[in-house]
Amino acid sequence: MIHRSDELRVVTVDGRAVLDTDGAPQGARLVDDFTPTLVDEGHHHLCPGCGEPIAMRSVLETLEEIDVVSRSIGVFGIGCYTAFSNNLDCEVAQALHGRAPSVATGIKRAKPDTVVFTIQGDGDMVNEGLQEVIHAAARGERITCVMLNNGVFGETGGHITATTVLGQRTKNTLDGRDGREHGYPIRLSNLLVDLEGVAFVGRCAVNNAGNVARTRKMLQRAFEVQVADVGFSFVEILTMCPTGWFIDTLEAPAYLDERLAATHTLGVLKDVAAG
Repeated sequence: MIHRSDELRVVTVDGRAVLDTDGAPQGARLVDDFTPTLVDEGHHHLCPGCGEPIAMRSVLETLEEIDVVSRSIGVFGIGCYTAFSNNLDCEVAQALHGRAPSVATGIKRAKPDTVVFTIQGDGDMVNEGLQEVIHAAARGERITCVMLNNGVFGETGGHITATTVLGQRTKNTLDGRDGREHGYPIRLSNLLVDLEGVAFVGRCAVNNAGNVARTRKMLQRAFEVQVADVGFSFVEILTMCPTGWFIDTLEAPAYLDERLAATHTLGVLKDVAAG
């Protein structure tokens, strides 16, 4: 929400016109409310600088743009983003840790005309439920899985996940992830590309306006693939987590580019329908 003063008082100081801030605060009025229409309440408890609200907004607004809200069902995993699951004006199901693709499969097979999508973090999808998403993809389930990847278990304090990149600091890799000691990051999008049941794979980010626009395009394409009954579609969205990265909020967008995106490279990795 954006507010502005109804009346700004200007005074002259040393020959310059400046705003008078010594008087009593002026009344404010609402200029506009930019809360997405599918979000019941715009406020949330996620940390300042978190990229997940931007990613969630992108998903919801894409559903509106392609006019499938009335027949959409989202399946949420367990993570910081789960806070949105009871705050949306669309159908939502809650899955156990890592099991969202299986729940989504059941819904889609029971109601084939439904547009079914999952929302999971990297910890939920890759650590807790890697087999779920891989088998759903291999079967070519007509669902769209969205992974919010910040490389940490944010909800439980910022621990290492399977996607944490080399050198990245987490709560239990304070000197940075070391391949020999902690293993190497799993690039899930790259793994899914070779599966025959997969029709679309894209990796994007929400750390600047340009990337947000590209994220929206990938989400739209992924949902279009599902509606066209082509196959499994997957969108990985790199999101900021300055708290879990132990950095200043303002540094997070650049950190995402320099660290995460250097390993989890952005772009469309597979689009069968495009040839």
